[in-house]
Amino acid sequence: MTTKSSLIRRTTAAAAATTAAPVLAACGANGDSGSAHNGHNTAASPSASAPAVQGVHNAADTAFAQGMIPHHRQAIEMADLAATRAESAEVKKLADEIKNAQDPEIKTLSGWLTSWGEQVPAEGAGHGRHDMSGMMTAEEMKQLESSSGKAFDTAFLQLMVKHHGGAVAMAKTEQSDGKYQPAKDMAAAINTSQSAEIARMNTLLGKS
Repeated sequence: MTTKSSLIRRTTAAAAATTAAPVLAACGANGDSGSAHNGHNTAASPSASAPAVQGVHNAADTAFAQGMIPHHRQAIEMADLAATRAESAEVKKLADEIKNAQDPEIKTLSGWLTSWGEQVPAEGAGHGRHDMSGMMTAEEMKQLESSSGKAFDTAFLQLMVKHHGGAVAMAKTEQSDGKYQPAKDMAAAINTSQSAEIARMNTLLGKS
C-alpha cells in the first residue's frame, strides 16, 4: 500500500513538473528577453556618450553638415563686408548677429563630421557651388564688394534674403530626412531664426 501511494505521489509530481515546465519556460523567456533588452541598453549607453556617437546619423545628416558649412561661411563673408560698407546701423547689427550665430554652428557641424569620419569641407570649398540653394554667384559677391552706403544696404539685404531662403530649405530637408537629433535640432533653430531674419530684412527693404 505504501509502495502504491508512493508511486502515485511520484507520478503526480512528475505530471505537475511537466505541466509547470512550459509555464516556467515562458516566464523565463520573458525574463530573458527583458534582461537582454536591459543589457543592450546598458551596453549602448557608453556609446551614446562617446564623442563619435557612431551609428546614429545618416546620409541626410552628412549632406546637411557638409552643405551648411560652406553656406554659413559665405554668409559670414557677406556679413564681414557690412562693417566698412553698410550705412544703416540696423544692417550692421544684423550682419553682426549673423556672424555670431553662424560661426559657432560651423564649428559644431565640423565637429560632427569629424566624429562621423566624414570629410569637412575645406575653406573656400563653397565658392562656385551655385547649385547649392541660395548661394551667391561670383558676380553677385563682386557686386556686393564693390558697393557701399545705401546701395550696399539694399544689395546686402536682397542677397541675404535669398541666401537665408536657401538655408531654410536645407534645414527643412534635414528636419524631414535626418536621423541625428542634434542636427535636426540645429536645423529647426536655423529654420526659425533665419525665417525671422528674412521677415526682418524684407521689412528693412520696405516689403511686407
